[in-house]
Amino acid sequence: MKRMLGYLVAILIVYASLLVLLRIFENRLIFFPDIPGRLSGDWQPRGLPVEDAWLHAADGVKLHAWWIAAPGAEFTFVAFHGNAANIANRADIYEFLRSVPANVLAVEYRGYGKSEGIPDEAGLYLDAQAAYEYLVKVRAVPPGRIVAIGHSLGTAVAVDLASQREVGGLVLEAPFPSGAAVARRVYPFLPGLGSVVKSKFETGKKLAQIRAPVLIIHCTSDPVIPFSLGENVFRAANEPKSFLRVEGVCHEEACLIAPEIYRAKLREFLARL
Repeated sequence: MKRMLGYLVAILIVYASLLVLLRIFENRLIFFPDIPGRLSGDWQPRGLPVEDAWLHAADGVKLHAWWIAAPGAEFTFVAFHGNAANIANRADIYEFLRSVPANVLAVEYRGYGKSEGIPDEAGLYLDAQAAYEYLVKVRAVPPGRIVAIGHSLGTAVAVDLASQREVGGLVLEAPFPSGAAVARRVYPFLPGLGSVVKSKFETGKKLAQIRAPVLIIHCTSDPVIPFSLGENVFRAANEPKSFLRVEGVCHEEACLIAPEIYRAKLREFLARL
């Protein structure tokens, strides 16, 4: 019995040490700006009238973004991308959003692409607020005409912005209710991980503060964020809200595999704002 107890104590010590190490290197395990490469992709996409915009977050970090104007647009998407890569790798998504039609401000998080700084949860929220201020003060976009759209990790950023600032609407593709919920799905063999990490991404709780209309989009066979987590987010959102279920395997590129139904749903959503 003493030997068994000793083994158990040793295992607990090793596991606790592992959780401490995960906490220390947390940001490196959560954010992936260098996959496939920090500056990979086409920074001058053919047929997409991108205009470089330089922003400054409240803590002084210099950020890069793309301003993409659309003739006749009544609304402007402030777009927050998913975890890996940069805005240049998502030019086809912004081209789709512009075709709705809508203006697009594609934001590059700190530490990603051409933006300065090191990514962390609080910093990403400051980046979103800097983008919002740019739209309101520089581009003179009325708050009610700003629609925050997030993909995967960007859904947490979009929700935080909508809980802090007035927006006309909120679009979430492949959302998740919290960082802990993702940790439980991705690392079921590491119990307690969700309570140890400091990056909480409490989307579900923040949605309770948001009264703007919400549209949630999720692929049924999402290999990264399970479809059921998107359903959980939908249940947490206030009315008015709607859900677009996209059949197939995709993560943050549903507009590319089902462009017609996606575009129709976006137009319907915007028409009701």
